[in-house]
Amino acid sequence: MLGFITRPPHRFLSLLCPELRIPRLSVPCAQPRPRAMAISSSSCKLPLVAVCQVTSTPDKQQNFKTCAELVREAARLGACLAFLPEAFDFIARDPAETLRLSEPLGGRLLEEYTRLASKELSVSLPPRECGLWLSLGGFHERGQDWEQTQKIYNCHVLLNSKGAVVATYRKTHLCDVEIPGQGPMCESNSTMPGPSLESPVSTPAGKVGLAVCYDMRFPELSLALAQAGAEILTYPSAFGSVTGPAHWEVLLRARAIETQCYVVAAAQCGRHHEKRASYGHSMVVDPWGTVVARCSEGPGLCLARIDLSYLRQLRQHLPVFQHRRPDLYGNLGHPLS
Repeated sequence: MLGFITRPPHRFLSLLCPELRIPRLSVPCAQPRPRAMAISSSSCKLPLVAVCQVTSTPDKQQNFKTCAELVREAARLGACLAFLPEAFDFIARDPAETLRLSEPLGGRLLEEYTRLASKELSVSLPPRECGLWLSLGGFHERGQDWEQTQKIYNCHVLLNSKGAVVATYRKTHLCDVEIPGQGPMCESNSTMPGPSLESPVSTPAGKVGLAVCYDMRFPELSLALAQAGAEILTYPSAFGSVTGPAHWEVLLRARAIETQCYVVAAAQCGRHHEKRASYGHSMVVDPWGTVVARCSEGPGLCLARIDLSYLRQLRQHLPVFQHRRPDLYGNLGHPLS
């Protein structure tokens, strides 16, 4: 089944800035294998991104099969970049199972995603598939310090269309919380915090700033990425059933508005096992704060066009970064070195 979300006219912004072009795009929200759709020739010139929504379980091979089907569908529909959520590889029942199922970046699972992302034919190598960039939103990584710490990193991996790892960001804010009705979460039981942020990466859709889930609650991080040149912020996530309805969309729209970036949030959804469920509602938010694409219930994907000329015009007419007053409140979110 194929649905459409159409961006509403921004009347207020048009009144403020009559010359500012507000693109009105029909954005499909799809389950795997939707029927072909009609997209205007003007919008077809803009880069298309795909946001994948899945329900990971402890079964790593089945999770890969589900993700691969969505990535292949994204490639078929013309996406240049596909986003997978946090814990796309698996969601375990407890910290011990998490550690047992984890792998290094050079392990078998990342090798499978490398082949999936790239599109090359070679006599000596297995066939490669899709030819698009992949944001692997939160890989359970055994780092170089695994032997000493016996803990992992929640690692956001970015692959280019040749299957090469072009960036890795290890989640810096760990989710150690107790939310009534949602159950306790203590990520630090099995996970080490990352030591640094990653500079935004140039992709066919724009400059992407990498973050993971709980990071969205810290605007300093998003401001630092924006000041370093990010045009797209990505928050792959596995939000819970209590915090999701209350905070998910509000936080994502706030990060988009305050940074004047696109925000892409691929999410886990549904029940992973008897101990855990996730909220879903994967979405794309434009720099004005409008939700321009949203997944429906269950596993599937949604698509959005990224209009960087619109982003630049908006920043020109509302130059908030030029109006900041670090002399009064310090430089929140120091630019990356």
